[in-house]
Amino acid sequence: MAGFLDDDRPAPKRAHEIGQDLSQLAVAELSERITLLEAEIERLKEAREKKSASRSAADAFFKKA
Repeated sequence: MAGFLDDDRPAPKRAHEIGQDLSQLAVAELSERITLLEAEIERLKEAREKKSASRSAADAFFKKA
């Protein structure tokens, strides 16, 4: 019975897939994806900076004199 309920739900919006065919997307959809990907790039850069800072702090702490 649960299978029938699943069919009534709207399909989740698919995320952008690297390398996917873009020919079927409208200009507005492409712009939306660019905005989303730019935000994701910023999020990744921030995570990298935090990890780098943690690593630098650990290296400084354990550095032999």
